[in-house]
Amino acid sequence: MTIKKFTTGILLTSLIFGLAAPANASKQDLNQEITIKSKRQSADLKNKIASYLDDVSIRQGSISIVADIVQVYSEINDITGENFDIYLAKGKPAIFKQQLEDGSLISLQANKIQYQPDQHTITVSGNAQVKQAGSKMSGDIITYNTLNEKLEGQSSKDEHVTTILQPVQQDSSELKKESE
Repeated sequence: MTIKKFTTGILLTSLIFGLAAPANASKQDLNQEITIKSKRQSADLKNKIASYLDDVSIRQGSISIVADIVQVYSEINDITGENFDIYLAKGKPAIFKQQLEDGSLISLQANKIQYQPDQHTITVSGNAQVKQAGSKMSGDIITYNTLNEKLEGQSSKDEHVTTILQPVQQDSSELKKESE
């Protein structure tokens, strides 16, 4: 195995683990109150759909969602029969951010974000990007599961998923030790 392949493997592994939020961070955030601000709000009580329009900002713990429009509705899990909430955010772009347990920030942005807190899933689509620790993945659809720490990118037929990895920075004391 060449050094280049080995380094690329380490960088890819670092990106995958770096972009995967620890489950503890999302669990702590989900126990916090939710604050929603927007210029207009409406609710369809019969169908249990809340709509937040124009300059929407949602905060829950370290989670932040910024969008032009957000709809929150509930669905029933066919298997368990339990209700779960879905946040559907749209914008140019809509942005989801969360501070991870290690203090770093993960940012997902796209034309459309579907966030399912109870399912630990975020799906961003349409000019989708995920940024964390200087690295970036972009594609048509990116799905991120905070519970099992998996990230998956897809693109349309004529495009590619693109990942840009930043080299791991070593402090000068580590470099000095390696050179000895």
